[in-house]
Parts: sequence; structure tokens; C-alpha cells
Amino acid sequence: LDPETLQYDGRMMQDFCSLPEARTLPWQLPDILPEVLPAGENAGWLTAEGARMLDSSGNLRPGIPFCPPEGDAETGMMATGCIAPRSGSVSAGTSIFSMAVLERPLSKAHPEIDLVMTPDGKQVAMVHCNNCTNDLNTWAGIFTELAEGLGADASPDRLYTFLFQKAMEGDSDAGGLVNYNYLSGEPVTGFQEGRPLFARIPGARMNLSNFLRAQLYSALAGLAIGKRLLDEEGVELDSICGHGGFFKTPEVGATMLASALGIPVTTVETAGEGGPWGMALLAAWLRENDSSETLPQWLQRTVFDRSPSVTCQPNGEMTEGFMRWLRRYEQGLGVEQSAVDAWKEVY
Repeated sequence: LDPETLQYDGRMMQDFCSLPEARTLPWQLPDILPEVLPAGENAGWLTAEGARMLDSSGNLRPGIPFCPPEGDAETGMMATGCIAPRSGSVSAGTSIFSMAVLERPLSKAHPEIDLVMTPDGKQVAMVHCNNCTNDLNTWAGIFTELAEGLGADASPDRLYTFLFQKAMEGDSDAGGLVNYNYLSGEPVTGFQEGRPLFARIPGARMNLSNFLRAQLYSALAGLAIGKRLLDEEGVELDSICGHGGFFKTPEVGATMLASALGIPVTTVETAGEGGPWGMALLAAWLRENDSSETLPQWLQRTVFDRSPSVTCQPNGEMTEGFMRWLRRYEQGLGVEQSAVDAWKEVY
């Protein structure tokens, strides 16, 4: 979309329509694309026929107003309040992605970056990584078995809090330990397939805290590599809002992310509600929008001025250590590729 007109990008539309293959089609692209509506516009009402289709009992009544539909990425932006230029959000769980709201369009296409829009039509650069905490979850299962075998309390909340806090005791560069959490391919680093792989160099300080720090660092590695492309484009963010399971242990995940990206990271109490909460906010905006405020202003006044939050600043020592660790990580990507090539059977 064109952020100025809030309609489809005219130049891109013309480029597609002028393709020889497109000219032979029995339809034109502008004729089949849906109408564009920004947040706050009415997208219609639930009809009697639609209500019967959704609920044959008749309890659901027609007449409910629709707001323009959004996907998970956009509703996640709403849930974190990060829809104004120079703001960003990171969702970190089994996968991880960052959303950077742009002040101006990128200068060229990057295969590693998806372009999406905020609900009110600002362009957003999205860096998505397939792998985040799945590998750590597998290791946590082993630690659970060990704890239960010794008769200790291994409840998930207690275990993960201990693991995350223990990682903060490790060396800033994880003591020479490297982890590749690739249960699947990772487009940001060019992998079509993945093989989880843990490695250490001779003389590495192998202990629990360094092992866990390498695990958490690996969850952020792809995102940090993708951010370099945004740096090259001159994209600047004032802060990032983090949400997802990676940030559940207070300050640990947020401090590591802030140090890895060099940007303050805020966690907000409501951010954990995710997409359904974001969609509810868009519905409320449809009801309350009277053109006296922009969507970011309304969000800040009605939701985020009242939401408890914690902001973690980058830690200089951790930033320096993470960058040393990341260089070692990138130097070893050939090892990960060798594992993919050697182990073709996945059980």
C-alpha cells in the first residue's frame, strides 16, 4: 500500500499490469482486489444470514459492526501500542519477529524483510525468524526429568524462572559456547532446513549459566542479524515493546534483547494478551473514533497511559559480549550447514 494515499501502490500496480503474462488474463488486478479501509472505518454489519451461519441457535444477533480485518502482526502492534513511526515491537515465543514502523520507505527490496502496514496505514519493516524458544523448551524438558528424578519441584514457572535467571550469571559472551536452535530453516541466515546443534570451542567455559546464556542468545541471533539490514537503511527506533513467553521472567529476556539490538525494551502488562486483545482495541476504535485523535494518540490515552510497564536499557558489557558471541555464531554457520547436509534423515 501507498502510505500517502492509503490505497494500493499505483506504480507497483502498473508494473504488474504491464507484464506480458498479466495482459493475457481475462481480468485486471484492480478489479479483483478488495477495497482498502484504514482502522476506524466501518467495514459493514453482520447480516441476518451471516448470524445464522455463525450461530444456528439464534443467540447471535445481526447488526454487529465490522472493523477492517487484520492479521496477527497488525493486532500484535495494537496490543503493544507500537504503531507510530520510530516505534517497534518484538514478539518472542516459539518464533520471533520484530516490527519497525518506518518514517520513510526502504530504498530497495530485501528478501529477509517483509513489508506490512499498521492498521492506520504506516509502512512497517518486519524481520521474521522461524526459530526462537523451541530448542530451549526441549532442553527444559531434560532438566525437568533430572529435577523430578531427584525429587525436586519442577513446575514450569519455577523451572523457567530459574533457567532464565541462571543465564544472567554467565559470561557476557557465553564463555565460548555456541548454539544453533534451528529446528527448521532460517531465511534470515539462508537456511532451507535446520538441525539443532550445540558446540563449544577448546577452552570454553562449559557450565550451566554459560550453556543457558548461549541458548537465549541463539533465540535472538537471527533478529540481530536482520536488524543490520534496517541499520543500513537508516531505520531508527526510539524503543521496542516486547511481548511473548521470552519476556515472562522479569527483566531477563528484555535486558538481553535490549543489549542485542542496542535499543531500550519495554514490557507492558497487557502485551501478553496478544492478537485477540489487539482486535478488541480496533473494534473499540471503530466505536469511539471521532476524528479528534489519531489512532496512536487514542491508544496511548485510553490504554497505555494506564498500563504498568517496565523498561530495560541495553547493558554495555552484555552488548559487547553478545557481539563477540554473534561473530563466533556467524563464523560457525558452515558447521550448521554441514549438519544439514550430513543428516538428511529427520526422525
